Order: sequence, then structure tokens, then C-alpha cells
Amino acid sequence: MTTTASPPIRRAMVLAAGLGQRMRPITDTLPKPLVRIGGKAMLDHMLDRLAEAGVEEAVVNVHHLAGQVETHLVDRTRPRITISDERAELLETGGGVRKALPLLGAAPFFHVNSDALWRETGRPAMKAMAAAWDPARMDMLLLLADRETSLGFDGAGDFVLADDARLSRRGSAASAPHVYAGVAILKPELFADTPEGPFSLNLLFDRAIARGRLFGERLEGRWLHVGTPEAIAPAEAVFAAAQPVDA
Repeated sequence: MTTTASPPIRRAMVLAAGLGQRMRPITDTLPKPLVRIGGKAMLDHMLDRLAEAGVEEAVVNVHHLAGQVETHLVDRTRPRITISDERAELLETGGGVRKALPLLGAAPFFHVNSDALWRETGRPAMKAMAAAWDPARMDMLLLLADRETSLGFDGAGDFVLADDARLSRRGSAASAPHVYAGVAILKPELFADTPEGPFSLNLLFDRAIARGRLFGERLEGRWLHVGTPEAIAPAEAVFAAAQPVDA
């Protein structure tokens, strides 16, 4: 994707508050972001990628087994961590950001799922997103995984990617080639007229599509959907492989 230069992305919102219900019984006693794959917690995989992409500050929301997540992060310095406490009410992927806006500032930021996991076979995904980000054309830029090569994903897919990198929903089609991989860049002003309390980021996806301002960046690698206990071993195998995965 060819874009004009834009300022670097220095902040991120990291979603680590979810209940992880499909990962039970593991998540009865361990928050899902702290499940270890390839030798470290999924949350650390994400924070390391953010640091490598130049992110300096990350706001991490907490709810389920919040104390464990806070303790895990206490010594983290790259990126620097601020906690957004959702113990009183779980606010979902959109409402959690709205609550944390005073901590995120006025510039575009990464919005990431703490359990988003992949093996790269080409350019680093988050650096590629930051380079592709063009606020003059875009309200949101999503990282997209190939549905057919994703590990552990059996859904129909989320988006169709046009030649100009704009996104549209699958709609009534039986399937779509791309899956939202849990990483986005977005503008804080998009939350100005959002509801109080819990709401999904899908609300902002749809608004951006209606304006022709939702764009996608393809992952050069293999996305690992670790949604259940049974998905852990296959994901471990991908990280243990001596050779790069096919993508």
C-alpha cells in the first residue's frame, strides 16, 4: 500500500480484561493473556511486538483475575505500562477504549487483543501497519490474516480486501478470504459519539466502512487462533518448528 508519511505510532491499547470462557478450565485460575505459547505469555508476545514497532506506552485493561495481570506487568518497561481498571464493569472492545481515552492521548494508537498471536514469514506486521497508516485517507487500519492458512480458525472470515486496500464485510457471502487478526490502528476522535458503557469495536468498523475509510494490511505469516485448550498444542508446535511456517 502506498501512503504519505505519517507520525510514528507511540501508544497502544491492549485488551487483557476478557473472561476467556472458551479456554476454561485453564482460565478459571489463570487469565487467558498469561497462557504461555512458545515459552512466554501471549500478552508478552504482543507487548514485545509493540515495543519492536516503536510503541513507548501501552494501556492495558484488566478485569478477570486482574491482580495476576497487574503482577505480571509490574517490571515491564518496554513499553511502559499503565493499567485501566475494569473490575467494576467489563466494557468490551470499544467501551474499554472509551474509558481509557484520557490515558491514550490525542494521536492515533494501536488497538490490540492481548491474545493475538502469529508467526511472521515476511515483513514485521506492526511495523508494516505503522508505515501504511495514512490518517488523511483512513479512520482505521486493520491487520488481516488469510482465513485458509490460519491455525485453529474455522469461521467464515470477516472481510473482503479491495485493490485499493479498502475493506467491506462478508455480508451474505458464504465466506470471506480475510480474518481480523486482532490488531488495528485507529483515531481517538472516533469515540467522540460512542455509547456509555460496554460496546463492541464493530460499531466503529461499520461506521468507517460507510465512510469508505476502513482499510486493511495483510499479515505476511500465519495467524494462530488460540481459543480453546485444544488449540495450545498446535500453536506450540508452530513456534517450535525449526523452519519458517508456510503462509
